[in-house]
Amino acid sequence: MQKPTIDVDNARPQYPIASVDNALRLILLLGEHSEIRLTDASAYLGVASSTAHRLFAMLQYRGFVRQDPHTKVYQSGAALTNIAFSLLSKLDVRTRARPILERLNEEVQETVHLGVLDGSMVRFVDAIESPRPVRVVSRMGKSMHAHCTSTGRAILAQLSDEEIYKLYPSEELPQMTSKSIATRKALLEDIGKIRQRGYAVQREESEEGVSSVSVAITSNLIPSRFAINISAPTMRMGSAQIKEISTVLCGASEEMSSFFGLQMS
Repeated sequence: MQKPTIDVDNARPQYPIASVDNALRLILLLGEHSEIRLTDASAYLGVASSTAHRLFAMLQYRGFVRQDPHTKVYQSGAALTNIAFSLLSKLDVRTRARPILERLNEEVQETVHLGVLDGSMVRFVDAIESPRPVRVVSRMGKSMHAHCTSTGRAILAQLSDEEIYKLYPSEELPQMTSKSIATRKALLEDIGKIRQRGYAVQREESEEGVSSVSVAITSNLIPSRFAINISAPTMRMGSAQIKEISTVLCGASEEMSSFFGLQMS
């Protein structure tokens, strides 16, 4: 297990508390690795497995880690995710992305969203509704199963197959509509197509009568993954429209990546 690539310039405290230091080192390690095994943590810290287990137990109690019930490895918990979103709000990503979303909305005349991956869910952090009378309503603030949305699948396509298996340990997947992807095998097949063409499409998989196209953006500054999405009533989302929207989204994604100082995967 490699040491986290985080520089610590502060002088060592006069009265260090070893248990606190070890717990913080585990948190830093989680920033570099998607999962940590108990034996790896024990070796990394230079402590007995029982000591590492007690440290993980306290971090799990406070929500900083969670343990996979099948593999028994430790992963980032909800508390770390909440901290990430807190940092995200301080960076004011929504305000900085807003002009690009507004331009997309004006150009395409459909509802646009900015979404972020949160475990196996996608959370919509901004939205601008279509000016048309018949439109897709804002999903701002809502969370949905990532595999049921184009936003989520666009981001999932940036992950490795190994990471997908960790997010979805079961073959059967929950469905939001009868058209939702229902198996991990089908999800991986769709992700393969997304990786080839560069954008994700869903047709009535998260809500009947709603289709969407999404393109992912990944950040090298904060531990979050984003995607921009254009949603429309299915009757206005034919093959020609999908192609046109995907081209517009890819251009906006590149601009947003440069605007934020981000680096595409």
